Amino acid sequence: MRTRVKICGITRLDCLLEAVQRGVDALGFNMYSKSPRFIEVDQAKSLVSRVPGFVTSVGLFVNESAEVVRKKSDQIGFDLLQFHGDESNEFCRQFDRPFIKVLRIKETSDMGKINDFPDAKSFLFDAHVEGKFGGTGQRIAADIASAMPADGILAGGLDPNNVAEAIEALRPFAVDVSSGVEVNTGVKDPQLLASFFQAVQSADRR
Repeated sequence: MRTRVKICGITRLDCLLEAVQRGVDALGFNMYSKSPRFIEVDQAKSLVSRVPGFVTSVGLFVNESAEVVRKKSDQIGFDLLQFHGDESNEFCRQFDRPFIKVLRIKETSDMGKINDFPDAKSFLFDAHVEGKFGGTGQRIAADIASAMPADGILAGGLDPNNVAEAIEALRPFAVDVSSGVEVNTGVKDPQLLASFFQAVQSADRR
């Protein structure tokens, strides 16, 4: 099975187009104002308008009000929503869009939180870092990550040097990367993107 790839924290058109050229499956746009990869509505709308068919645009939210999530999602036109905070299943399902729930994993028992979100389209598993909501570059311990469901999305600390090893060990449905393909925060590096996709494809062939 081919491992799907999501590139998160897109802030520039050239980065978006480079990821598309490499064969990306989904692109994440950060609506969390405290993130260094946060972008305003107008910028996000312009970028999402350039996402081609068969590539999913994903809006990232963290503990935002329902009013703001709905307004921004409608203005920008996200295909899918991704919730990184303490949102409930009831909160996440109210926006007439499919959603991914991010679970920050510290120990194996944290995997049980998937049962709290019966309406989630999928789950993204990230490392738990106190006070942080992703983009930390920290990895989930391999023995804990091995408890992921078969359709899980693996995130946290992935880069061109370790993603093949992670895929071979865990065989996730998809991988998600942000800081691991950056030289400067929020700016995806073309060579790192190329190397990341090559590593994913190499692991899939094994």
